[in-house]
Amino acid sequence: MTFDPVDFLTDAVPIDSTETVEPMREFLVGTLSDHGVEATVDDAGNIVATRGSGDPHVVLNTHIDTVPPHVPYERGPARDDEATGGEVIRGRGSCDAKGPLAALLSAFLAVDPDGGRVTLAVTPDEETLSTGAAALDLAADYYVVGEPTGLDVCNAAKGRFQGTITLGGENAHAAEPDDGVNAVSALREVVDALETFDGRSDAPGVHADLGGPTLTPTTVDGGTATNQIPAECEVVVDRRSVPPETSEGFRSAISAHLRDYVPDDVTVTFDLTDRESPFLEAFSTPADDPLVTTLAAAAGGEVRPFTAATEASYFAADAPTVVFGPGYLADEEGAVAHSDREYVPVDEVREAAEAVEATLDALRD
Repeated sequence: MTFDPVDFLTDAVPIDSTETVEPMREFLVGTLSDHGVEATVDDAGNIVATRGSGDPHVVLNTHIDTVPPHVPYERGPARDDEATGGEVIRGRGSCDAKGPLAALLSAFLAVDPDGGRVTLAVTPDEETLSTGAAALDLAADYYVVGEPTGLDVCNAAKGRFQGTITLGGENAHAAEPDDGVNAVSALREVVDALETFDGRSDAPGVHADLGGPTLTPTTVDGGTATNQIPAECEVVVDRRSVPPETSEGFRSAISAHLRDYVPDDVTVTFDLTDRESPFLEAFSTPADDPLVTTLAAAAGGEVRPFTAATEASYFAADAPTVVFGPGYLADEEGAVAHSDREYVPVDEVREAAEAVEATLDALRD
């Protein structure tokens, strides 16, 4: 039976994968079975299938969950606001990430595994906690992570950490402010600390591919009554990291930096947000790595960083890793992935499949 990635995508996009991935998982496992490949579903909900048994071992990874709400399927000529002159498939998951899945699946089924091994590993919760990807232990030589990159090969991405700064003071009547310690007032020093954090001598600095890290306060919560000196204030911060910074390194560094800025009579602590899985940390694969150069030559795209955090973070510490696929996170008109205008160019789905297949073949030579 011949596999057509566009036919697969036409069937996959109408399957709602927002609240549960089970129908999509059953469809994917069934498709693999129809093509003579038996897949397993592990305790973390990952779909894993392998062909061949030699070296090198290449893992093709992407995810089947999508963000809500579900957007209906449509197929037809591109509209004026869509970045292609050909046919597109619209709907939730068309580019993030069922389009990339269709391309990776096509290459997985088409390649001759003799002289190498290829594994398809599809995760269930990339859009939330990535517990599936965190549980994978595949010991591969290369990883290709499917996301919408417009056929560019993305060899690096920033990480994302989140945590809460907690300031502690002492309650008092607002009419007698000197009787208390105002935790909210210390926000002035916290903002100064955040703005100077990446200027310290041991900061990670500017990365050659990713640029500098960012540190952004996003929400503030403090006080319990309008006529009372607030004894507590919390500030949530978003960190977009670059190598070699780790989540633990960030936690330790910002804790010390804040203490240097916040007044001595205000307590200050910083805690990373509790997660069931590790944070997605920054990664960078050298631009001259064979995986990068081979896939870029096959796809005809650029080599550049990916602009969002991805599950590639979990694999890059073990082996060269790239992010690649058809479609766009955003185009000139605005957001594409996660938006109500999500679409993927049909030609790019086929081109991505052919490029990955050619790369698998070349890496075995």
